Amino acid sequence: MADVRRIKGAVDLISNFPDEILQHILCFIPIKVAIKTSLLSKRWRHVWCDIPSLTLDVDSLTAASVTETLTHYTAPKTKIFFLKATKREDIPHIDQWIKCAMSHNVENLSLDFPRPYYEEYKPFLDLGSSFCEGYKLPGFFYNSSSFKQLNIKLSLFGTMVSECSVSWTSLQKLSLSRFRLSDEFMAKILSGCPVLENLTLYHIRELKVLDLRKSLRLRTLEVKRNGWVQGLTQIVAPHVHCLKLLNSQLPCTLVDVSSLTKAKLDICHVSMNPHLTADFLQVMALKMLEKFQNAEKLSFGGNFILILSLAEIRGVPFPMLKVKSLILDTVICQYVIPGIERLLQNSPDLEKLIVRGRNYNTIPEEHVDIYLKLKTLNPDQCWRSKDGFDWNKSCWNVQPKQVASFVELVLINTEKSLKLVVLLDERPYLKFKIEDLVATLPHNNNVTILLSTNKPMTSEEW
Repeated sequence: MADVRRIKGAVDLISNFPDEILQHILCFIPIKVAIKTSLLSKRWRHVWCDIPSLTLDVDSLTAASVTETLTHYTAPKTKIFFLKATKREDIPHIDQWIKCAMSHNVENLSLDFPRPYYEEYKPFLDLGSSFCEGYKLPGFFYNSSSFKQLNIKLSLFGTMVSECSVSWTSLQKLSLSRFRLSDEFMAKILSGCPVLENLTLYHIRELKVLDLRKSLRLRTLEVKRNGWVQGLTQIVAPHVHCLKLLNSQLPCTLVDVSSLTKAKLDICHVSMNPHLTADFLQVMALKMLEKFQNAEKLSFGGNFILILSLAEIRGVPFPMLKVKSLILDTVICQYVIPGIERLLQNSPDLEKLIVRGRNYNTIPEEHVDIYLKLKTLNPDQCWRSKDGFDWNKSCWNVQPKQVASFVELVLINTEKSLKLVVLLDERPYLKFKIEDLVATLPHNNNVTILLSTNKPMTSEEW
C-alpha cells in the first residue's frame, strides 16, 4: 500500500506541473503514447492537444488516425511539424495534413516523401514530370509567413510545381532533397525568401546554375551532388561565408565565393570504371582551391586530397592559402601524402591541423595506379617518399611507425608553432597499442598532439 501511495503521489506531483512543461515532455514520446495520456485523468484529457511539436510517420500509423489526431490538435502555434508518408492510400489526405500544419502557424515544417512513394505509386502522383502523375504540392503551400525552417525531401523522380509564385517571407533555413528543380523555379524560391540565411541542396536534378547574388543574408550553403546524376554546374554565391560541397566527378565551377571564411570539400566518386577521369578532376580541384585562398578554415575529404596528390606528382602548381585551421578527413597512406605535403607547404599561416584518420577514401587505389601507368609514370616511383618515409599502401595495414612518420612529416613541412590533432578511428588503427605509438613519436615543444582511438568517429560539422 505504501508503494501505491508513493506512485500516486508521484503522478499527482507531475500533474501539478504547468501545461507548458507537460507539453514539452510529451514532445519527446511517440504521438500515439502522448495521446494515451488523455486517459490518465481529467487533468490530462486535453494536455496533448497543445503540444508544440508533432511527428507523424504515417507508415507506423494510418491515414484515418493522422486525420483524427489533427482534428483534435488545437495548438495556436506549432514549433515543429514532421510528416512522412509512403503509402498509396495516404495520397488523398496529404493536402489536408499540410493545410492543418500551416493553419497552426508552423515554424519548422518537414515533409518526407521518400523514393518508394514515387516509384511504387507512380500512376497516382504528379510533381510536374511525366514519370509521376496525380499529386502536386498544393498552391497554398508556397505562401506562408510562419515558416522559419523548411525541409522538403521528395524523390529523384519528383519536382516542385513551377507555376506558383513563392512567398516565404520569414524563412531562414531551407533544405531541398532528392528531386527535380529548374533554374527558373529556384530563382522564384530565392526571390520569395528575403531573409534566407541557410540553404541546403541534396542531390537536386536539372538545376544547373545556382545564382545567389540577390540573397544578401545567405551565409551558409551546403550542396551534395550525386555522383551519377547531372546537377549544378555553376555556383554564384558572393555573400556566403560557409560552404560545404560534396562534389561529384561531373563539372562544377565556383564562379564567385569571394566572402568565404570556411569551406568543406570532397569529391563523391562512385564510378567502377578503372580509367579514372583524373585529369579533369585535378583541374576542377585546383580551380576550387584557388577560390578558397582567403578562407581561414578549410576541411578536405580523402578523395579530394588524393586528387591533389596526383596533381602534385605531375608538377601542377598549387595556389598559396591563408588558412589557419585545416581539417583532413582521410586515412594515412601513400596515396594522400603528396597532396597533404603540398597543402602544408602552401599554408604558411597554419595554426591548427586536425587529421581524422577514417576510411572516407572511396577512389580505389588500383584505379589511381592504372591512371599513372597510362601517363607513362611508374606508380612505385611516384609514391616513393622524398623524405625517406616508408608509407603503407592501405589503411588496413597501418603501423605505429607510419603514424609517427606522418607526425614527423607535418613538423618538417610547417614553419610556425602548430597544434596538431590526430584522431584515429578504431577500426583500422587498433591493431597496435597506443603506447607503442607514443613511444615512436618525435618530441617537439611547439606541437600539441592528441591521439584518440576510443570509438568510431561520426561526421563532425567541422
